[in-house]
Amino acid sequence: MRAYPLGVVDVVFWPDPPEVCARRARDLGFEHIDVLVDVDAASLVLPVGCPTAFPKPVPGWCATPAPRDREGMWDRTVAWFRAAPGALLEPWAGATVNSLDKARAMMDAVPGLRLLVDTGHVADWGGDPLELLPYAGHVQLRQGKPGSAQVHPDDPSGVVDFAAVLRRLDDLGYDGRLSVEYFDLPDEGWPLDDPVGFALALAEQVRPLLRA
Repeated sequence: MRAYPLGVVDVVFWPDPPEVCARRARDLGFEHIDVLVDVDAASLVLPVGCPTAFPKPVPGWCATPAPRDREGMWDRTVAWFRAAPGALLEPWAGATVNSLDKARAMMDAVPGLRLLVDTGHVADWGGDPLELLPYAGHVQLRQGKPGSAQVHPDDPSGVVDFAAVLRRLDDLGYDGRLSVEYFDLPDEGWPLDDPVGFALALAEQVRPLLRA
């Protein structure tokens, strides 16, 4: 198994500022951190894995979640990503892009588009992360299940097989990074009491697989 760099998304540590998030991530053994695109990377003690632009994509190496699935948003999403070459789109259950078929349709509409694949989001809509990995420019790891984007890594209801994810990435020749993500965003419908604890538990599961 290839020893992919394992990082973390800064939202795990919110509301701490990015510089503090990066120090906490380093101290917990993570190798990079995903932050907002306008954060000064030179101010961080870790390299940036994949920056995020929100709510709209910007050109270049960064990722943006697909917007919520509302009237007219499919065409707007196409226009946004056509105007932002190089940007990655992140599908999720409540978004305009929330299935393998819709991801393929969006990539057909936006030539060259790649995805940020979050395993928890794919599990949430009842999909199989392995099917989206061929289109991944960046991968975020999280345990999930149908109807929930984030459950504890030890929860038996979780459906993501991380060993299978890593084998699939090896088979594909994936040359990117991996980032762990959990978050406490109750206003967005994703409350979580201990995102740091969940993220550490997942890292403890994944790191031995990366050394196998």
